[in-house]
Amino acid sequence: MTSAQVTAIIAILVLVVDIVVRVIAIIVVPRNRRPTAGMAWLLAIFFIPYLGVLFFLLIGNPKLPKARRAKQAEVDRFIRESTHGVEQASDHSEWPDWFEGVVRLNRNLGAMPLIGHNSARLIGDYEASLDAMADAISGATRYVHVEFYIFAYDATTARFFDALGDAVRRGVEVRVLLDHIASRRSKGYRRTIRRLTSMGVDWRLMLPVQPLRGKYQRPDLRNHRKILVVDGEVAYMGSQNIIDRSYNKRGNIRRGLKWQELVAELEGPIVSGLDAIFATDWYLETGEAPSREELLPFAQPPAEQNLDCQVVPSGPGYQNENNLKLFLALLYAAREKIIITSPYFVPDEAMLRAISGATQRGVHVELFVSEIGDQALVYHAQRSYYEALLRAGVRIYMYRAPFILHAKHFTIDDDVAVIGSSNMDIRSFELNMEVSLLVRGASFVREMRAVEDGYRRDSRELTLEEWMRQPLRSTVLDNLARLTSALQ
Repeated sequence: MTSAQVTAIIAILVLVVDIVVRVIAIIVVPRNRRPTAGMAWLLAIFFIPYLGVLFFLLIGNPKLPKARRAKQAEVDRFIRESTHGVEQASDHSEWPDWFEGVVRLNRNLGAMPLIGHNSARLIGDYEASLDAMADAISGATRYVHVEFYIFAYDATTARFFDALGDAVRRGVEVRVLLDHIASRRSKGYRRTIRRLTSMGVDWRLMLPVQPLRGKYQRPDLRNHRKILVVDGEVAYMGSQNIIDRSYNKRGNIRRGLKWQELVAELEGPIVSGLDAIFATDWYLETGEAPSREELLPFAQPPAEQNLDCQVVPSGPGYQNENNLKLFLALLYAAREKIIITSPYFVPDEAMLRAISGATQRGVHVELFVSEIGDQALVYHAQRSYYEALLRAGVRIYMYRAPFILHAKHFTIDDDVAVIGSSNMDIRSFELNMEVSLLVRGASFVREMRAVEDGYRRDSRELTLEEWMRQPLRSTVLDNLARLTSALQ
């Protein structure tokens, strides 16, 4: 056989393989995937076939392994069946007419019940929230449950770590969950692990990427939750990680960036709901099945306020996008006002339609974002939506540099709010494990309104006229970044 014939055979084989790969991609890629994401993956595979296929095999599956999802479903089924009638909510006659349907939606998707008679306090000062959490740990007598996306030992968090160590020495059970990739990328990771180990803390990595130990899933599926529960009596949740306000990154320090967060301190029966999230995640990482008491106490005495609260877990361990469906339901339910705070605002088509539909029916809509960004790709993808939002009538406020407004919350009318770890972007809807808290109560919304008023004073409003003066290079960069957001 001549060299020319060999070359021809190789060329034919390459062509056949290429055609087969493309046909298989058309069959496999769009299955159970949003059309925009499916189209983006197909374009990547068709135009850069080898790299496209490689990346699809690495990060193309937006769900956690089947066995893990089965465990999550098992826990959810137990909670749903065992908490029938556990609701201790306020008088239903005080609810907006749409609220019961939203509660039922959350119950069906995330299993957790709505619970009444809770108290909540918002903490917007970075150091004050760390101090409040350290103080709560210092008063612990039975246990401390800690679950954070980023958990780092540094000068700012030293008191928090000292409180954990003191609790262990007092005989208090201290368990810590930290996200593997996010914490590992933070400065001082090994020092943090050594400190936890030396204190005697029982710690585990969340969603570890350790293929040699048989622990692997799509690397960018992360646990983004931030939860602290002390003795089942007080809990903290929101946007803040346990790390210095600069995130200890050289670039952030050089630019003078500081993170602005919002944390909710909670008391009352709802603390049990957040404890159940921790117990479930501990089970998923360790295989240690939670006790009935860990999942279903709901026996705390009523708190001073009478807030109705519902914990809403979401993420790639669920079949549905629980947080997205909650947000959409609230956006469509709003009658007067929607105020959104999200550091990474990259809405999907459904959310964009819900927001524009709200303004078109006369609802006042505001969006708080940062004037500058810490993640270039997301920052530019977010900017690509500003024109459409402004034309729809949304008022956009840009929180002034050098602060990164990292808080994640929004309010609907005058008595419903959501706070938690979830951004309003495709990553938080599909790839991150998140926890949100739905709160009904005028007193809580008034406190949230005060926070929003503070943001407004520290922001400048972006107008359509200003936006249309953006240089062409910025528009091109923003739109290119927007295209990558579909690859989920």
